[in-house]
Amino acid sequence: MSETQDWRARRWADTHQRIYDTAMRLFQEQGFEQVNVGQIAAGAGVSVPTFYAHYQSREHLVMQLPTAEEMNALLAGQPVDLPVAERIRHAVPEWFAAWDQEFREAQLVRWKVIATTPSLRTRAAEFERTTAGLVAAALPGDSGVALGPADQVVVNAYLSAFTMGMLTWADGDGERKLEEVVDEAFDALGQHGARRFSPAAPSAPPP
Repeated sequence: MSETQDWRARRWADTHQRIYDTAMRLFQEQGFEQVNVGQIAAGAGVSVPTFYAHYQSREHLVMQLPTAEEMNALLAGQPVDLPVAERIRHAVPEWFAAWDQEFREAQLVRWKVIATTPSLRTRAAEFERTTAGLVAAALPGDSGVALGPADQVVVNAYLSAFTMGMLTWADGDGERKLEEVVDEAFDALGQHGARRFSPAAPSAPPP
C-alpha cells in the first residue's frame, strides 16, 4: 500500500469512527427517534452524502451486521460432528472472549440504544435473520454440504435467543455478566425443544 493509499484509508477510518461516535452521543442525549442524519452529519463535521457513504442508514449505524469473514473465522473451526446448536453455543463465548473492556462498553452503549427504542427492537428481527444466514453459511453440514432446512431453523432460533440475551443485558444496564445472560437465553431455548425444531413439525410449548 502506498503512502497516499494508507493516508486515505486512515482518513476513511477516522471519519467513519467520528460519525459513529457523534451519532451515539446524540442518540444517548436526545433519543434515537429525535436525531436525524443531518444532525449527525453536522455534529461530525461531514456532509449528508458523506454520512451515507459510510452508513446505509441510522439503523445500520446502530444495528451493525457481522461480516461473512468474521462468521467464517468464528465458526469454521467448530467440529462438524457436533449438533448445530452445540457449535453455536461453543462459538459465542469464544467471540465474547475476544472483546476487550473498551469494546464491551461500546457494545453496551449500542445495545442500550436499541433496547430503549421500540422501532429498533422491532427491526432487530430483520438484522437477526441476515446474521442467521451468515451463520448458516459458515456452518457446513456433516458431509461438508450446506445445512439442511431443520438445522437452518435451529440457527434462526439461536440467533433469536442471542438477540434476546443482548437486549436483556442492555435492559439491566450491563450489571450482569453478558456471557451468563446469553447462556440463560440459550438454556431457555433448549428447554423448549429448539433441537427438535423442523419446518414440517414445529415444537409445541411444554405442558
